[in-house]
Amino acid sequence: MSKKELNVGIVGYGFMGRTHSNAYLQAPRFFDLKYRPVLKAVCARSADRVRAFADNWGYQSIETDWRVLVARKDIDLIDIASPNDTHAEIAIAAAKAGKMVLCEKPLGRTAVEASAMVEAVEKASVPNMVWYNYRRVPAVMLLKKLLDENRFGRIFHYRSQFLQDWTISQDLPQGGEGLWRLDSTVAGSGVTGDLLAHNIDMALWLNGPIVEVTAMTETFIKERKHNLTGNVEPVKIDDASAFLCRFENGSMALFEATRYARGHKALFTLEINGERASASWDLHDLHRLSYFDHRDEGQLRGWKNIHITDGDHPYMKNWWVPGLQIGYEHTFIHQVADFISALDTGNAPAPTFRDGLATEHVTDAVLKSAKTKQWERVGVA
Repeated sequence: MSKKELNVGIVGYGFMGRTHSNAYLQAPRFFDLKYRPVLKAVCARSADRVRAFADNWGYQSIETDWRVLVARKDIDLIDIASPNDTHAEIAIAAAKAGKMVLCEKPLGRTAVEASAMVEAVEKASVPNMVWYNYRRVPAVMLLKKLLDENRFGRIFHYRSQFLQDWTISQDLPQGGEGLWRLDSTVAGSGVTGDLLAHNIDMALWLNGPIVEVTAMTETFIKERKHNLTGNVEPVKIDDASAFLCRFENGSMALFEATRYARGHKALFTLEINGERASASWDLHDLHRLSYFDHRDEGQLRGWKNIHITDGDHPYMKNWWVPGLQIGYEHTFIHQVADFISALDTGNAPAPTFRDGLATEHVTDAVLKSAKTKQWERVGVA
């Protein structure tokens, strides 16, 4: 039976542009979907480079102005995989044009910016989603299932880290292609909005709302040459960020992110402790979930290292035989599959823009607390 076509127009051809493009191609090959994504158009400012990207991934056409892409009648879905300062304007215009909208994280540079995006997609009643892909790791999805089944009982503690080391060199410039994450005008913030946003989104999904935070941030290198101006300019993003918080359910939490943890490239971890059980997960070993259940028989009680590859584990029946692993790219494929499946049911595929706004309220509170050196309440999405 022929499937309905879902014409995709993507803005951006960088790292995320590649992961998203691969996901659209692979999702219908491994999941039974009623829609088939069609790579209709890719948009970026450099015509030569966007043409090369289109040829490599099989896009049917190119644009160099996102406004033209959004206005095209043959585009059903706009995917925003461009720098943070472009997210709001593109998303709002796409929603007004009646397009479905998928947007890379963070949703906006601030909660105010993200709120306008939420208002636009909800007013237009268009399907929307934020690319918090780590929710779709099968091990993390299993953890969510165990929590929803109340296997942990009352939750006491949550802790999470995201550690990298790529900005330690003082010679590294800021701004421009590839380094816009070090430019506060484009990025909005540093590791708080870039790395901790992942930790926070996952925590909100697994453990519920965060109500108050107290934080500290640090910019270790105060000045860097700017690629666009050629001048040495102040660095206004946070290189490291850490905060304590309380969840609505009464549990306590610790969060930390940095780009100055020498030897760590992408150490994303979480642990959750309840009255009956605990669990932990590490992106470096993403196909395993460590799980402890106090109700196990005493002489056999201990931490289990569960290998998430069996057909009854989340998503795994769609892949290989038990024992064989999947990787980072599959999280994006799962997200596309879930988004398309939700189109047929009419359900809102999480994380929606409103879910993304909830994360923005937390990151705003973290940055505010770091300045005021006080506990700050978190806004409500």
